This record gives sequence, C-alpha cells and structure tokens, in this order.
Amino acid sequence: MRVYKYALASDVTMELPMKKNENSFLEKLSVLAEQNDPINPDLYEKYDVKRGLRYANGTGVCVGLTRIGDVVGYEMKDGKKVPIPGRLLYRGYDVEDLIGDAEKHKQFGFSQCVYLLLFGELPTQAQLDEFHDFMGSIRELPPNFTEDMIMKAPSSDIMNKLARGVLASYSYDPDPENRSVANILRQCIELISRFSSIVAYAYQAKRRYFDGLSMYIHNPEPGLSTAENFLRLIRSDKQYTPLEAHLLDLALIVHAEHGGGNNSSLTVHVVSSADTDTYSAIAAAVGSLKGRRHGGANIRVMEMMDDIKANVSDWGSEKQVHDYLYKIATRNAFDRTGLIYGQGHAVYTISDPRAVLLRDQAASLAKDKGLEDEYGLYCLIERLAPVVLAEVHGDSKQICSNVDFYSGFVYSMLNIPRELFTPLFAISRIAGWSAHRIEEIVACGRIYRPAYQSVCEERTYVPIEDRK
Repeated sequence: MRVYKYALASDVTMELPMKKNENSFLEKLSVLAEQNDPINPDLYEKYDVKRGLRYANGTGVCVGLTRIGDVVGYEMKDGKKVPIPGRLLYRGYDVEDLIGDAEKHKQFGFSQCVYLLLFGELPTQAQLDEFHDFMGSIRELPPNFTEDMIMKAPSSDIMNKLARGVLASYSYDPDPENRSVANILRQCIELISRFSSIVAYAYQAKRRYFDGLSMYIHNPEPGLSTAENFLRLIRSDKQYTPLEAHLLDLALIVHAEHGGGNNSSLTVHVVSSADTDTYSAIAAAVGSLKGRRHGGANIRVMEMMDDIKANVSDWGSEKQVHDYLYKIATRNAFDRTGLIYGQGHAVYTISDPRAVLLRDQAASLAKDKGLEDEYGLYCLIERLAPVVLAEVHGDSKQICSNVDFYSGFVYSMLNIPRELFTPLFAISRIAGWSAHRIEEIVACGRIYRPAYQSVCEERTYVPIEDRK
C-alpha cells in the first residue's frame, strides 16, 4: 500500500493511504489517454502549423510588439539567418552597460534595472535612491502572511510555494481587482520587492518539514539590496561577502528580462489579455518558469556536470572531456537523451551575452573559493560541446553556451541550494513580467486567440447501452 505524507505546521504528519487498485486503475486510464491523443506529424506540415510558434527556420512567429526588451542573436539576409554576437537590450540599453555602470559606481544594479524596465528611462541618482528606499520599505511580508500562507502549508517544491504565495497575496490586497495602471504598478512593485522574502521563507519551511533541518526566519533589512537580503535570509548566520552579493546581483540583472517571446513573459501577456488580476497573471508565469524547458534547465546542467565530473578523471584533458561529451551526445551516457544541457538557444548563435557576463565574473569567485579546476572544466566544455554536437549530428548550425550553463555553477559557488536555482530566476524575472503586464494593459487590449486546426473526424453518437 502506498502512503502519502503531508507535513502540517505542527510536528504532526498526516498520512493518507492510497486506495487499493487505484494505481493500476490510473495506469489503465493513462494508456487510454495516450492512445487517443497522438497526432500524425505529417499533419503539422499539411496544415502549415507553426509548432512552438516558430517557423521552419527556427525564427519565432511575431505575435506582438514590445518596447521592453530585445534579444539579438542573428540578422536576416536574403531570408537566411546570419549569426552575430548576442546582445541583450533593456528598453534599448545594452545590459552590459547597465552592469558596467553598477560596477563603476560600486552599486547594486538590480534596483536600477527594475526602475528602467518599469518606467522606460534610466533614473537619476535621487530617483534611484528614492525607489530603492521604497522597495526596501515594502519588502517585509504582510502581518501573519509567513505563518498562515507559508508555514502552515509547506511545499517540497519552492516554485509551487511561490505560485501559491503570489495567489495568496490577493487576499492581503485592499484593492486586488482594480485594473488601473497605478494600482497594477503598486501590485507589481510589491511583488518584485517581496519575491525574495517569499522564496527564502518557503525554503526555510521546506528545510524544516521535508528535510528535517533547522528553520531560520530572519527579517529583511530595508536598506539592503535584493541580492544582499536574499543571501541574508537563507543563511543561518545571515553572513555573506561583498563579492558574493555583487555576483548574485549580476545574475539578477541578466535574468530580469528576455523579450516578450520567452515562455513565461508570453504567459503574462496571454493571461493579462483576458483582463484578469495581477496575481493570477504572475502566478501563471511562475508556473511556466518552473518548467524544465524554461527556468528549470540550469538544474539539468548541474546534474549533467555531476555526471561528467564523476566519469572524467582529468578535468583538464581535452581528449577525455571530448570523448565523454561524445558519449552523452550519442545517448551512451548520462540521461541517454543525447542532449548536452546548457548548449544552444532559440535566438543566440555566436554567443549568449548573459552566459559571457556570468562566465567572466565567475572567474574571480572561483579563485576565491578554490574552484579554479571546476571553472576550467566549464570553460573547456563550452568550447568543445559545439564541436561534438556538429560531429554527431553533421550539422553546421552555430550554437553557443546559454545562460543556464553558467548560472547553476555561480549559484553553487554561492552555496545556494539547487532547489533555489529556479526560484532565483523568478526573483529576477518578476521585474520583466511586471513590465510586460503593464505593457499588455496599456498598449494591447485584445485577448489572445490563435487558431488550432481540429484533426479529429466527426463521429455518430453511440448511446451508452450500445457501447462495447
């Protein structure tokens, strides 16, 4: 008999036994579902379906316009994609310049990034200071929220808890259904400020009720940056180094926005176009980001790297690393999918600027942590993976390492547990989601309604007494 355990806010564990034969019954139903839902791949070509909203050449179907972010990885010449070095623009500004400016002035740049995405312009120092102070003043969760909405219903998956935390925020909002831009902006800034607290407390609850470890609930400090507060809240001693905080701040900046076409931002547009509330739209985006094909990809990279480190004796050997990557690509190692995780991107071709920024900044932290050999392994894989994939598939398509390849390594050097990798992505991307929600409300005003072609033949209804 299978037993499901549900952890409650007390030390009591509730056990719900599974009904006899329930598993076999569900297996029969799943077989039935699979048998009746396949679609002949040839039909997609017959009806000219743009699967995944992409054309045959890999470019995306244009379904909207945006002034928020731009992802540049190629140019179209004579109908063909011509690879160029990747660039990421926020409101027309290169993200590399945002990071460079923050480093030059020894500031945490995520607040400025949020301001730019929401309001479309770079703030003056006075405007930035005022905005930073405002975000800090509302970072603490509403009274009893932590106890009632996080501790009393812990989750083994923090993204699930984050989505529920977003939906629960509706109940604490004095004006949740007001669709005015001013009210939506207030809701979004509150969520941006509080995501790090919700995630940190959800992690502490998970430690206590699922891992059997101690739980530490620290109050956020209004004067600290998002990166500093997050490191402070997840650590028992509340300690972190300036290098750790600044590298995490960099990671937050490069993950904050990625155009309207990425799955979670598109989700915000689609759900917002139905004229629903802010919390429903953002919770839907969290659900999208949780997916392993989206925000959860960096964990797959870390699992692959664990396997490589365990099976390659000399991390500096080009031959050994090449040969093992070849085994992975030919489905003879790791998870047998043939995928080298962290390689390739839908838009970037020569380089993913986010990966480049993280890689270059990670070098100093790797030296500080004594992980230079592991850092060297990542750099070697980044260089060899495109070569191996070309050998296996005979494809001249140019690919590069994407942001997921280095983000997990950076987080691991910061001693951030893997279950927090994707939630960290959400703590950052809520900035872009908020900007896209406001843009949808202000500029679009039309519900998304793409077409689906039915390929099911019409049938004559059979009364129940005549069915076999």
